[in-house]
Amino acid sequence: MIQTLPVAKTYTYDEFIEWYPENSSQRYELHNGVIVEMPPPTGDHEDVVGFLTQKIAAEIERHNLPYRIPKMGLVKTPNAESALILDVMVINRNNLKMEPLWKKQSTVIYPKTVPLVVEVVSTNWRDDYYDKFGNYVGRSPSRRVEMGIPEYWIVDYNGLGGRKFIGNPKQETIFVCELIEGKYQMTPFRGTDRIVSPTFPHLNLTAQQIFDSVL
Repeated sequence: MIQTLPVAKTYTYDEFIEWYPENSSQRYELHNGVIVEMPPPTGDHEDVVGFLTQKIAAEIERHNLPYRIPKMGLVKTPNAESALILDVMVINRNNLKMEPLWKKQSTVIYPKTVPLVVEVVSTNWRDDYYDKFGNYVGRSPSRRVEMGIPEYWIVDYNGLGGRKFIGNPKQETIFVCELIEGKYQMTPFRGTDRIVSPTFPHLNLTAQQIFDSVL
């Protein structure tokens, strides 16, 4: 059955979940009460997502950590009717028993459940640098956070972001945003810089290896 988008109005999270088509190959998010159909990702985007998922999963296995990387899952903000799908979402299984929406709706609401999220930048780069950063991480590095996810990566493998973020001329850049004393600090990584991850301190991965994962 083809699922059409509902008429223009705002929806609560519960209404969004009730509307969401079963077994749909199409992905949808809720942005401040508005249901948004997500465009299919490019092959390069999925290459980077797959590479990062593989590397992070290997680190989880190597250190026997209580983490998993779900294929699909939503993160709901506490103060807004928003629920987003993240490119890579690391779940702490020890905290899932505290999540009231997980079993039936694969949705998490507590930051302790999500030690790390990764967004791979696409042509709509403002979503990753502004919208998702604002909803799930923090509205800017100097302002207090909305949800408080401990670590958020912005992987700009194609140098698409604004010049104030990645320089002029633009450069391929990975930002690790770390929650420190209730605020987020963005650290850029380029070229042969080794990614420094608070969640995975032993991760042996450079920015260039991530950029080179695209064919």
